[in-house]
Amino acid sequence: MMKILFICHGNICRSPMAEFLCKDLAAKRGLSDKLSIASAATTTDEIGNPVHHGTVRVLQPLGISTAGKTARQVTKKDYQEYDLLLCMENQNLREIKRILPSDPQQKICRLLDFTDRPRDIADPWYTGNFESSLRDIQEGCIALLDKIEKELH
Repeated sequence: MMKILFICHGNICRSPMAEFLCKDLAAKRGLSDKLSIASAATTTDEIGNPVHHGTVRVLQPLGISTAGKTARQVTKKDYQEYDLLLCMENQNLREIKRILPSDPQQKICRLLDFTDRPRDIADPWYTGNFESSLRDIQEGCIALLDKIEKELH
């Protein structure tokens, strides 16, 4: 089973959006039994807090619930437990180096590095544009799942 951890600054906006959207997309492709998907933060800013209402709002029309999810921080153990640690932006890559100073297995990258247009996913906490973040995350998750499906076949 492949284990994926989505990572952002606080684990209340982008990374849970990616976690629950990717779980939904994986289920629709029949990959749920092949993937374990979670999310975490690079900081302690939001630990224990629920998913941001903006993320909940953009996922609801898709029939995706984030019920029960609370923010947690990445740990050193996560590097051993997960096959991929996917950050939302370069700032997250810099922040994660405090917790995971080395990446000998090259597991850490940005989600959109799997697409034809590698780039950062803007933080809707600051931009207020959860729809734009959702579109970028959806693009990244589709590209990621396409790659995983190719590797499985």
